[in-house]
Amino acid sequence: MKLRHTLLLALPLLLQLFLAPTAALALSSDEQFLAARDAVRAGDRAKLERMAAALQGYELEAYVDYWRLLLDLKDSDPATVGAFLTRHENTYVAEKLRLDWLRQQGRKQQWTLFDAEYPRLAQPDQEMACYALQSRRAQGDARALDDALPLWATLLEPPEPCYPVLEALIVEKRVLADAVWARIRRQFEANKMAAALYSMNYLPASQTPDKKLAQTVIDTPLPWLSRLPGDLSASRMQRELAVLAIQRIARNDPRVAAEQLSRIAPALNAGEKAWAWSQVGWQAAQRHMPEAMEWYRQAGDAPLSDEVAEWKVRAALRANDWGSVRATIERMPPALAAQPAWTYWLGRAYRAGGRLEEANALFAKIAGQPDFYGNLANDELGRPTSTPPKAAPPSREELLQISASPGVQRALAFFRLNLRTEGVREWTWALRRMSDRELLAASEIALRSGNYDRAIAAADRTRSEHDYSMRYLAPYSDQVRPAARSQALDDAWVYGLMRQESRFITSARSHVGASGLMQLMPATAKWVANKIGLKDFNQARVNDTETNLLLGTTYMRLVLESLDNHPVLASAAYNAGPGRARKWRADRPLEGAIYAETIPFSETRDYVKKVMSNSLYYSALFDGKPQTLKNRLGVVAARSGGEVKGEDLP
Repeated sequence: MKLRHTLLLALPLLLQLFLAPTAALALSSDEQFLAARDAVRAGDRAKLERMAAALQGYELEAYVDYWRLLLDLKDSDPATVGAFLTRHENTYVAEKLRLDWLRQQGRKQQWTLFDAEYPRLAQPDQEMACYALQSRRAQGDARALDDALPLWATLLEPPEPCYPVLEALIVEKRVLADAVWARIRRQFEANKMAAALYSMNYLPASQTPDKKLAQTVIDTPLPWLSRLPGDLSASRMQRELAVLAIQRIARNDPRVAAEQLSRIAPALNAGEKAWAWSQVGWQAAQRHMPEAMEWYRQAGDAPLSDEVAEWKVRAALRANDWGSVRATIERMPPALAAQPAWTYWLGRAYRAGGRLEEANALFAKIAGQPDFYGNLANDELGRPTSTPPKAAPPSREELLQISASPGVQRALAFFRLNLRTEGVREWTWALRRMSDRELLAASEIALRSGNYDRAIAAADRTRSEHDYSMRYLAPYSDQVRPAARSQALDDAWVYGLMRQESRFITSARSHVGASGLMQLMPATAKWVANKIGLKDFNQARVNDTETNLLLGTTYMRLVLESLDNHPVLASAAYNAGPGRARKWRADRPLEGAIYAETIPFSETRDYVKKVMSNSLYYSALFDGKPQTLKNRLGVVAARSGGEVKGEDLP
């Protein structure tokens, strides 16, 4: 009787054990893979092992094996890890495991194991680079600190493994007080306050503010600065904190910061004063204040960080001060000055100064590049932008070869499972070493599978053979073009904006909640739906292609009409709001290129440039004729230009 009772109690557990494999078999392979993914997240090894047994031969089996290792990686045998890496060499999943393994060895300071695998890492991040420097120091490599020195100025918010390396620079006296204060200033510029407070620990004791004082400077800089005595000259710590307070005040009100700086300037040394004026000028430039250039001038020839120098150029552009544009770019570090933006604007400055040959040489460096500045350089050289000859379509053999690529198969499997992040990573890894022909085949495969963003990503990477109809895909044309025509919109501009917004992924959703092909915010979609009297509207309909296009193109038209029918202004408004786009105008007419260059928000600035360049290529494809970007950018009228205000637009 007792035995029978025990068996009855155990029956549910026995049934679970015997039926679990059957239940697993009842699931599809995709469902089993997702179950395995859930199991590893929950740390359920038993479930993971059951799923692994059922997934042998599945196209994503390597990830299941990776998860099995990951659960106990800190205690894994190096030979087991090595066998996995060998078995999956040159795959993204091997790179992931190698990175995880190296992180474990770095944390444990197992440098022999770390050094054995680190050279095989294809894409080392900063964390790994710092572990490698730690390893070299542990083995007595005297040059490790030489290689670490540039990190002091550039790595403003370092990952944990970098701190021992940075602190070694202090201990070895490779970095002294001047460099520590310079680092703190850069961290203030970047608004990395926690990192700046930490860096203060590296100062000599006589210059180290207590934490409460430093926090006061960060949180309430104006009251603190107002209470300072007039003579700061005797205390470096007080002077440095004073200019940091000026920097914080300038973030909120550059004019107040300028007044305070003028008050304390006699007590500051030349370098401190120059840096503080550069900060006031920088913040004023981002607000398009007329005093910006004067405040920059008070900084003299002081070294400027990259962003501060870039905004000095932008302030000079808005002021039509080509001499300052030229001088500022010429003083930039070579790597920064060589970027297409500053190559183009330096060329413009040379042309304004009559140095035509030098200007054309600079334009020639970037002309032909398929981007905003390459398009503008084409215009300066009198070469309207056109699409290059279309490459021959991929052959059946080329398509079969790329279709058989395990990396491509894994990426497509992830897309099928709606695991887009994992799919994009696999796809990007698979494209790394492809030839132009292989990239074109990959683009076609992505197109056929409905992954329009990946088709564009592959076609974008070709170097000699191109297919711009793939780079600038125009899907949903039977819906997009009628929607654009019904709103009297240029379909090239509509496609240019959609390409930037969603890459034609209907389920796309941004981190701020924008949805669908045209990335509509919920409040905007609701407002437009009410405006046009769309019946039975609810937020679930925003991702419906037809509804999304109707609401998005209607909003584009309304924004365009409220902003002088200017596509540059309307593009800025679509991203950052009509009020901001209107506010960013100047008191005089501006070239569309200068308006775009001086947009204060980096995301919107980049967005507008890409939308306008996209629209140029779409227009060239649709019309079959060369195009000029300058014509599309036009001139943005002055603020007093009598535009319709459109206060009700969201």
